Amino acid sequence: MSFKATVLTLYPEMFPGHLGTSLAGRAAERGQWSLEAVNIRDFAEDRHRSVDDTPSGGGAGMVLRPDILARAIDAVSADDDRPRLLMSPRGTPLTQARVRALAEGPGAVIVCGRFEGVDQRVIDKRGLEEVSIGDYILSGGEPAALVLLDAVVRVLPGVMGNALSGTHESFEDGLLEHPHYTRPAEWEGEGIPEVLTSGNHAAIDKWRHDEALRLTAERRPDLLAGSGKDAD
Repeated sequence: MSFKATVLTLYPEMFPGHLGTSLAGRAAERGQWSLEAVNIRDFAEDRHRSVDDTPSGGGAGMVLRPDILARAIDAVSADDDRPRLLMSPRGTPLTQARVRALAEGPGAVIVCGRFEGVDQRVIDKRGLEEVSIGDYILSGGEPAALVLLDAVVRVLPGVMGNALSGTHESFEDGLLEHPHYTRPAEWEGEGIPEVLTSGNHAAIDKWRHDEALRLTAERRPDLLAGSGKDAD
């Protein structure tokens, strides 16, 4: 079973973007995943292909209409069980655990909002799961959808050449990743930590874990709060 992504957007030309190159691009060529970008405007019914209207109650901007967006969602996912995601700054923050869960499924339908947002009724009626990639505002959901898909595709089975590459990274075990070093052995007066060249794999694993704890405590103490991990 390959992972099938369908993106609903007003700008289908933004896809596949960088996902057409490197690991993701090669994985798509091998049939490990697929991406279809569908234009929401194709489901508008007036000659201007209008998809938005003014917000009820007044205010700035425009809101995506529920009837048009619902038609688009129904057309691409009426008979499948893929999760329906809405990229939204008010959504649940995307985590590596959620990425892993999505990668284990059949794919996803991803709605990219624009303007002031999406009519709440279509979110409720079509069961859209709101997902955020950070506490900031983008001009639309397309960059966020690309980020989400990048994170998911790279952990699909067989996409990364080294199976360990996806497990020894930031957030996989709730910690930031440890520092990395490679040759030359000395560069600009700085050497590689001796433990990494010792050949003692138990000591190396301990050093990496300790460094991950240290960096996480310094930079993302929120990840340690309530985790039971000791940063001392």
